[in-house]
Amino acid sequence: MATTPNRADRPAWPKRAVVTAGMPYGNKGLHFGHVGGVFIPADFYARFLRDRLGRENVIFVSGTDCYGSPIMEGYRKRHENGGYAKHISDYVQENHDSQATDLASFGVSCDIYAGSAIEPSVHVHERTTSEILHRLQERGVLTKMSTKQFYDASAQQFLNGRQVIGRCPIQGCKSEKAYADECDLGHQFEPEELIAPKSQLTGETPELVPVDNLYFDLPAYLDYLKEYTAELEADPTVRSVVSKTMEEWLNPAQLYIQNKFREAFDAIEGELPEHTVEEPEGNKSSFTVTFPSWKERDEAHEVLNRGGVRFRSGKALVPFRITGNVEWGVPVPNDCGCTDLTCWVWPESLWAPISFTRTVLARDAKKLGNAGASEGVPTSAIEDAAASGEPASDIIPEPSYTHSSLDWRDWWCSEDAKAYQFIGQDNIYFYCIAQTALWEALNWGMRQSTVAANYHILYMGKKASSSSQTPPPLASELLDHYTPEQLRAHWLSLGLGEKPVSFSPKAFDLRETGKNPDGSALLARDDKRVIDPALKEGAMLTGVFNRLARSCFYGIAPKDGDTAPYRTGCIPAGTPSAEVVGEAEKAILSFEQAMYTFELHHALAVCDEFLRAANKRWSDASKAAKNAEDDAAMTQALVDAFHALRVGAVLMHGIVPAGCEQICEHFNVAPEVFFNWSHIFDTCDELVESLGEKPGEHAVKPLPPRFDFFAKHPSQF
Repeated sequence: MATTPNRADRPAWPKRAVVTAGMPYGNKGLHFGHVGGVFIPADFYARFLRDRLGRENVIFVSGTDCYGSPIMEGYRKRHENGGYAKHISDYVQENHDSQATDLASFGVSCDIYAGSAIEPSVHVHERTTSEILHRLQERGVLTKMSTKQFYDASAQQFLNGRQVIGRCPIQGCKSEKAYADECDLGHQFEPEELIAPKSQLTGETPELVPVDNLYFDLPAYLDYLKEYTAELEADPTVRSVVSKTMEEWLNPAQLYIQNKFREAFDAIEGELPEHTVEEPEGNKSSFTVTFPSWKERDEAHEVLNRGGVRFRSGKALVPFRITGNVEWGVPVPNDCGCTDLTCWVWPESLWAPISFTRTVLARDAKKLGNAGASEGVPTSAIEDAAASGEPASDIIPEPSYTHSSLDWRDWWCSEDAKAYQFIGQDNIYFYCIAQTALWEALNWGMRQSTVAANYHILYMGKKASSSSQTPPPLASELLDHYTPEQLRAHWLSLGLGEKPVSFSPKAFDLRETGKNPDGSALLARDDKRVIDPALKEGAMLTGVFNRLARSCFYGIAPKDGDTAPYRTGCIPAGTPSAEVVGEAEKAILSFEQAMYTFELHHALAVCDEFLRAANKRWSDASKAAKNAEDDAAMTQALVDAFHALRVGAVLMHGIVPAGCEQICEHFNVAPEVFFNWSHIFDTCDELVESLGEKPGEHAVKPLPPRFDFFAKHPSQF
């Protein structure tokens, strides 16, 4: 039996919070899956936390990942095949602007949508990178290692990660789209392990040439990661996919060898470094060779290759590469142990949210300085303000307020603060293995992030792929058929924290469902019999929620010839019925608990149930009062409806912000007051009194005729 929530069991929240959304690469516009699978959940959470903790206590950051081989390869192809004459920085800037425009169109409310190579954050990010690398060097966890990198002799150049393609060598992985040191499913490996490598430039098999780079000693943190993973397993706020994926990387260093190579293996086994052999059980097709560490395992590669023994690696911790020799990247200080290197994109993208946080606080420092109120501003914020430039565009407007602390350490290192990072499941290794160990190694008191990893959004039941027969639409293309509110609600309903779920918008469904009168194929998108799954939640918005809000404001609006005492144009005074107060409190507490455990679809379901019940209660009560010509009963029905509407609008604010902010506007209450959870259990009378007004005398903003708080898309009529 489900327990009734009560105020004594409410979850504890931090004093300050940072929310991040995984950074998209700067080589293209936004895929719908990145918006629906990462940014909308992150935005929902950030908006909730602003309401719950106070808007000055929350920073929501993300930005374009400006470096890395996908960007370099995308730029190369466009430059060589499309005649693009501009610099790679212009290419990235154009894609960044497109991404920021898309996010703004979906109501994503980042405090800053920045870019690791773009003003205003580029130089702050370089400062952060330098500080972190010097600190890691000081802590003795950076090592210069000579490793092999692919070189295309025909093209006479080293190849970046995406310029080499082959098959993934990790045991059990079937990816045919593996690059120099990682596959498209996120598995990490050494370049010499890649199966059947080919240069994307010439199609030739590239050579492996030794190069020097800096590596972080990730294997040294194996025990710490085991303990931390065990803690996460017991934490109800952590999705099981996070701890289970982490566990996969905490195994001994192993190689898997097919049984058909057993004779060749036996012939050279004596040349291998220390190891043990585990014989295959049952009908398994391979045996396992386990080594004391990654070093012995890597030493074995040459022996096995020389003996003609093919193998696959098991997942295990290996040194985490920090640098690379590509020109397009964050410069690495030469005094860190190597010269003329840049930072590899993955490590610098892990601390980019810190750089973006610092950029937000630097902007606050500038704002205070311009207002003559900079006393007490931390030195770090002043220095970052001097390093940060002006953004090329301001598509997502900056907040009008400044944040509660301008010291970035109060957001990332303080015990009363927390970082919530929303990512896709493919990136768990980086955010939960590599980042966790890096934060511990820095010894700055860095608080480990709470990572909310989502499974993939499928498209029409299959993994979304731009190369498939039915390529998925870009995020911007969806807005030709759906409103942002409809899509936000639908994506949040999918429960991507639990499993992969298909996004199957009818407007893009090309399945044949019959024949037209002229004999041509009838497509699902044109078939009136096919229900649009993307509109299931939208129907609640345009129907139930819309009716409740309209009924409240039209119900109290002055009307010619109607002398009813409740038609004052003011929120009616009175205490809501005990039933309404109880149902509202239950919804508030259930919603808060669902948010605490990142069950965002459950939070939406709580709102759906509450609003449907409130709308039915209003419909029944108002009809009965009207039939009985009972003004007192109608006034009570309106008091109950206004209470439910205000609570519903506060809970739904992060899900469908535009419509809820219109409701707030017509309540005629400042948003920072209306949505603040310090008033969440208040009645409307208590809220009005907190404004210094008398209940029954707070005038609402009149609602125009036939007004919709949640309108359908024009294409849906």
